[in-house]
Amino acid sequence: MAQPLLDRSEYVEQAYLYEILRERGEIELPMQELLEQIRHELLTTTKLPLAIDYLLTELKHSGQMAPAMKKLAHYFTPFQAYLVEEAEKESGRFTMGTALQVLEGEAKYRTSEHNEAGLFFYQFEVLCRSRLNYDRGLTAISNDPTFDRTWATWILMLRAQVGLVDLADLLFLASDEYRVKLEAAGQSSEGKGPFLFGRKEGRIALGNRRREPLFLFAAMQRHLGYPSVPRPKPVDENKDAIPQLMRRMERLESRIKLMEEERRAGIDITKFYVDPNESGGS
Repeated sequence: MAQPLLDRSEYVEQAYLYEILRERGEIELPMQELLEQIRHELLTTTKLPLAIDYLLTELKHSGQMAPAMKKLAHYFTPFQAYLVEEAEKESGRFTMGTALQVLEGEAKYRTSEHNEAGLFFYQFEVLCRSRLNYDRGLTAISNDPTFDRTWATWILMLRAQVGLVDLADLLFLASDEYRVKLEAAGQSSEGKGPFLFGRKEGRIALGNRRREPLFLFAAMQRHLGYPSVPRPKPVDENKDAIPQLMRRMERLESRIKLMEEERRAGIDITKFYVDPNESGGS
């Protein structure tokens, strides 16, 4: 059982904050205004209102929250700050709505019975599905106080191996299932490991070798019970197509109307002529 970084009440209020920000953000209110509204709804016995005060100060100064979250490392985890930082980039590939949904799910998971394995898989799956930077993302995960030094070392090893070695193989070699198989074969497990994952995770990894990693994540999510990772929605490049089409149709209708009037001799261009006798100076 992972020891929570903060009291459970803090994560309850964080989950509420991220949920309300996501819901009210759909009506396109500025983040600063949303935080000022929600701050008064939060439990004052927690530290979250004070953290929001600091976020508001940074928002007014730089227009971003990530720098303030990094400075509040005793309250926000490096992974939380990294997600917000990615969402605040101008590229718009990873949206703030997705980031808030991820943060909400993580905060809710921390309020329930959770473990290091489930938390790691949730965070790592977020990196994979959202196509975020593995180097920076895994570094942020390794610095989460939930993970001890053994976990942090293994996560940094994964950072160096991801993309080069099958993920399922890396997970299997770090599981109790691998240790049991070594002992059954009469081999020593000394110098192997670390064995961070249970036998269940090891069997799932073994059954998903050389397969699409998303199948591995789906199986882990079902058996470990961590929150479902939001699927990034593809950017609708045709969202302006209908308004543009309507404007083009209006122009075509105007041109057709002029052509019909001309065909019926309805347009008298002589009315645009100027009588030289009426011109000034004559």
